Amino acid sequence: MLATNVSPDTPRPVRCAVYCRKSIAQGLEQSFNSLDAQREAALAYIASQQAEGWQVLPHIYNDGGFSGSHMDRPALRKLMTDIEATRVDCVVVYKVDRLSRSLLDFARIMGVFEKHGVSFVAVTQQFNTRVPVGRLTLNILLSFAEFEREIISERTRDKKSASRQKGKWIGGYLPLGYDLGAQGGRLVVNEQEAEQIREMFSLFEETHSIEATLEEVHRRGWRRKSWITAKGERCGGGPLTEGTLLRLLRSELYAGFVDYQGKRYRGEQAVIVHGRQWRNVQKLLSQEMPKRRAVRNKHGALLHGVLYCASCTRPMRHTVTRSDGKIYRYYMCRTGENSCRNRVPAARLEASVLEQLASTAQNHTVLGKLVSTCAAQSIVSPELLARLHLWMERVTYTSTTGEVSIRLRTKGAKRDASR
Repeated sequence: MLATNVSPDTPRPVRCAVYCRKSIAQGLEQSFNSLDAQREAALAYIASQQAEGWQVLPHIYNDGGFSGSHMDRPALRKLMTDIEATRVDCVVVYKVDRLSRSLLDFARIMGVFEKHGVSFVAVTQQFNTRVPVGRLTLNILLSFAEFEREIISERTRDKKSASRQKGKWIGGYLPLGYDLGAQGGRLVVNEQEAEQIREMFSLFEETHSIEATLEEVHRRGWRRKSWITAKGERCGGGPLTEGTLLRLLRSELYAGFVDYQGKRYRGEQAVIVHGRQWRNVQKLLSQEMPKRRAVRNKHGALLHGVLYCASCTRPMRHTVTRSDGKIYRYYMCRTGENSCRNRVPAARLEASVLEQLASTAQNHTVLGKLVSTCAAQSIVSPELLARLHLWMERVTYTSTTGEVSIRLRTKGAKRDASR
């Protein structure tokens, strides 16, 4: 038998990975930020356990600017990979909610920990996950962390709703024609850009064509809004596209309104386009858009171009997936910085809209027949879609409650009857 110099009292080395997370990127540029403070506290705790054989792994697992509501985080992915490769014996965090703020995600993470024999320690919340009481304490703490995240989200939505109803600007990409006021929180007119906006509205009134208007806009060299970020970087300024021109012409901001969850409120910003001209352009667009939607809507999506998400107020696009030769249709928020990832099966949502329209159509014979015909077809024809969109101005979907609200066009019956 070979001799060994290891004392039987020497503890087995415990390889410790320190994981740190901060939800927002603001402040990470500082020489000593929140991630540094979390790691420093974890290192001090590990140092106090050296007698137990605890050792710090050299790799730094830091996720700066990532929410704890999901697991799509680069440092967390690296940590889970190292755990599955048996390179980690213990994970040390500052607080439980630094690892996750979702009870479901946390259960998945702990399942991986237990499978590979990895223990878990939160520096400021002492418990032992190897005993039932420790696991119960952990679940209680995590439940409160998830509750806190949901309360913060609810307060943010409430504040956003209250501000919108008062006509205030609540942030996002600056619209062409306005700048942000010196004190922030208010839009002020940029006269040079405002004149371009008025010209675009006038051009569309003259041509009755998005393509002709866009061609003239490109000829004059007008571009999208550009601005300087807080870091001194220039953003925007690209050429206008057909989609951006359509959104510009339909924007209620220029007429002095703001839209929130399908309702219109008087805005604080100054008017750029007078109400009569803005309403005339909307009338022309309402006559043109059903034809355009019908041409582009190859899957017969009933709500193509009229569906909006109540949470982020952005349009919801129609998308399809294929599996085993079958096509599955969905409506989801458009991709982008402010997207909220809402997705709902198209057939279910369309059935709800048709049901509401059928109940509204009791006093409208033409609309009633149109709804019945649409409900009877598995794929609605372009002609029927064009007629239906003469009635529907906007459909708003609230993901939290599943509620659907429909704003009808006041003159839909007259236009439909004249076809």
